Amino acid sequence: MSWHPAYRISKFRHVYGKAATKHHGYNGVPITHSVHDNHYCSVNPRFVAIVTECSGGGAFLVLPIHHTGRVDPHQPKVCGHSARVLDVKWNPFDDLSIASCSEDCTVKLWDIPAHGVHQDITRPRKVLKGHTRRVSLLEWHPTARDILLSSAYDYKVMVWDVSLCESVLRTPVVVISLHSELVLSMSFNTDGSSLATTSLDKRVRVINPRTGHLLQVSSIKHHRANKVVYVGDHNMLLSTGISPWNQRQMVLWDGDDLSEPLLEEELDDAAGVLFPFYDRDTHLLYLAGKGDGNIRYYDISCVKPYVQFLDEYRSILPQKGLGVMPKRGLDVSSCEVFRFYRLVTIKDLVEPLSMIVPRRSPEIFQEDIFPMTAGNEAAMTAQQWLSGLNRAAAGVLQTAGRDQRAERTAPPE
Repeated sequence: MSWHPAYRISKFRHVYGKAATKHHGYNGVPITHSVHDNHYCSVNPRFVAIVTECSGGGAFLVLPIHHTGRVDPHQPKVCGHSARVLDVKWNPFDDLSIASCSEDCTVKLWDIPAHGVHQDITRPRKVLKGHTRRVSLLEWHPTARDILLSSAYDYKVMVWDVSLCESVLRTPVVVISLHSELVLSMSFNTDGSSLATTSLDKRVRVINPRTGHLLQVSSIKHHRANKVVYVGDHNMLLSTGISPWNQRQMVLWDGDDLSEPLLEEELDDAAGVLFPFYDRDTHLLYLAGKGDGNIRYYDISCVKPYVQFLDEYRSILPQKGLGVMPKRGLDVSSCEVFRFYRLVTIKDLVEPLSMIVPRRSPEIFQEDIFPMTAGNEAAMTAQQWLSGLNRAAAGVLQTAGRDQRAERTAPPE
């Protein structure tokens, strides 16, 4: 049985998951058969990108977010890689720019037409050629424009400044060579001054991404880590993995001291990887298992007992990966605080799943559950960040919510 801390009051204690109907999902999507433990999906308020199967190379679909229903089998793709695509990530500061990485050892940047993809896109805007083996993971900097991280089977993490004018970049601005095994996950802290990673050696590392210097490393005495995520402004890390007794486990760490965990909780004995998602605006943590149909969610605090179990969404359809909508793309009129896009391979389905906070008057903007959040404007340039500047993302969603409320409540002219 999973242990849960003593009950405490939370405004999110009644949050629930609401799956979209069949006609509001994306049906007939040939989801990739790759066995990597990646999300294979990336979302922004305009498009959803899904890594797909493609003969003779690698490809991914880019679909307008509101064009749901059956996907045309001949839907044009982004298909400029010569081998299978392993990860895709939208630029957080440009909804028409997306990065992809592949088994062909390259990272490519693509410009997506504002009206959508109506013919195959084969020519990228930029190609990054620095890795010597297949590239498995991508991560954009959360506050600095044009900073992109990639990791590969050469065990290196490379930091790229994609604002440089060369169409083919061969030299990253930083090369992090601290890992002796494949990197499994990467997560920036809130202002992007620290990077947390996990790798096949089952350790959590905290790294200075500008210099590549190691700041902290965990032991595997208590926990064999698989995925890691920074926990908002609390300077804490949360990792998922396996306990010494082969139970799936989540562990909370102090970001300045990885010698001993703050909290260990065993969850179950399933085999699938647990993907952690943290919402720093609501302080909610979601744990979604690969091959599971369930998503657990928790309330996180910076004081003991740190973690409060809230509830669990259950489905008979297992997920292979998940995309997450940025907060600026949520429907505040229905009190939606988080939205997943579940990849369900047995149905060739991408299923939106909204996390809803029930309120009596959802048409009135709920300021307590929609605080200010990161927008799509960068806080600084790549050069400013590389020179040592740290800036948090500017908050914008609160203003957007008030604008929406004003539009709904304004008297008719």
